[in-house]
Amino acid sequence: MKLKNKHKLSKIPKLALVILAATLAATPSSSQTVADSAVPNTGLNIPEELTIFGKNDPNVRRATAVVNGDIITGTDVGQRLALIVAANGGEVSEEEQQRLRLQILRNLIDETLQIQEAEANEITISPEEVESTYRQVAQQNFKQDIGGFETFLRSKGSSANTLKQQIKGELAWSRLLRRNIQPFINVGDEEVNAIIERLNASKGTSEYRIGEIYMSASQETAEQVAVNMRKILEQIRGGGSFVAYARQFSEASTAATGGDLGWVRPAQLPQSLAEAAVQMQVGQVVGPVSVPGGFSILYLIDQRQILTADARDALLSLKQLSIAFPEGTTEQQATTKASQFASATEGIKGCGAANEVAASIGAAVVDNDQVRLRDLPAALQDTIANLPIGQASAPFGSITDGVRVLILCGRDDPQTANAPSFDQIMSQLENERVNKRAQIYLRDLRRDAIIEYN
Repeated sequence: MKLKNKHKLSKIPKLALVILAATLAATPSSSQTVADSAVPNTGLNIPEELTIFGKNDPNVRRATAVVNGDIITGTDVGQRLALIVAANGGEVSEEEQQRLRLQILRNLIDETLQIQEAEANEITISPEEVESTYRQVAQQNFKQDIGGFETFLRSKGSSANTLKQQIKGELAWSRLLRRNIQPFINVGDEEVNAIIERLNASKGTSEYRIGEIYMSASQETAEQVAVNMRKILEQIRGGGSFVAYARQFSEASTAATGGDLGWVRPAQLPQSLAEAAVQMQVGQVVGPVSVPGGFSILYLIDQRQILTADARDALLSLKQLSIAFPEGTTEQQATTKASQFASATEGIKGCGAANEVAASIGAAVVDNDQVRLRDLPAALQDTIANLPIGQASAPFGSITDGVRVLILCGRDDPQTANAPSFDQIMSQLENERVNKRAQIYLRDLRRDAIIEYN
């Protein structure tokens, strides 16, 4: 939760150092004349006047930056970039990739400083902790089974190690803040009670679940930062992963969770963000929106009424019938088979008859009694919300996935909506204050760092 005019659930603006982008332009050929006395007798028949063809690859095992003695190579940058490209289905232009490289380098410098500080404070992250989060990222961000995820990353030009290093940095910094800052944060009971009173007074008004990508900007850098964010916005609107861009580039503390701010009311946001949020539709992405200290891209994940039961929280008991299309099925053949499937399922009278119909047409059956309406794809929510008990939906699917219907067997509507507990609100306030201190902490690390660029 954010408090008005205290925007940032911020982690820490990613390093605002000026990077000298000195691209090493090796000449196609360079002649070198070697004096006779300088050439030892090697027996290798090396000519005295020779030409070196080609050039060294600056992205392989060559330091891009050295941070307090720790090397960040072009390979590190390239593999981290490949994570973003993979999360966006490879749809990132070469021009955009070049711009992303500079931002990734800044992120890697911050990450290195955070890991160094955690190690200086004798904080260690076990391989088991990293592996657990690694599995979650594989499934949630990349929709990959853990067994083939490492192969998938290598095929995209990345590696498991670069992702695990990022995870280690996030975990180490979080633990460092919990140990060195959180114990000194105090939230009074009266502050929490005041928020509860405001929630009760706001019952029935709208609140929004928002994703945010925040980037800091000074007066001198504002124009360039805005241009960069517009390019990110284009990528997301073109099908890119908001979560992937948030994890890599957002400078707010929510970057680790894909930019998810959770549920907030307009009054908790800076005015510019509040004005944007109330005009957005669920699923819409807008930006860059000017905020104190920088710019934000907003993604409206969901919307609901405060302390009011939401019909989309209804728990459904569903039965799914599906048929697959054999490989090589044409669109016309699929349309014919889908029409036959629709005719067979539209007459289903209750879930008790569904299994018999499925057997007669060779359809697979899947039962699930704990499906929340809001968790269904948006295109299906309205359809299922208005479906009578025992009736089947219209068929849906594709040539690749086959065709299927959902039959509504039962529905439990929510009775009330619970307010966040006293402890939940206190935890949110504590997190906000920890994040503000963290911003100062990293700023000091940057000031003391010795950073060399190649």
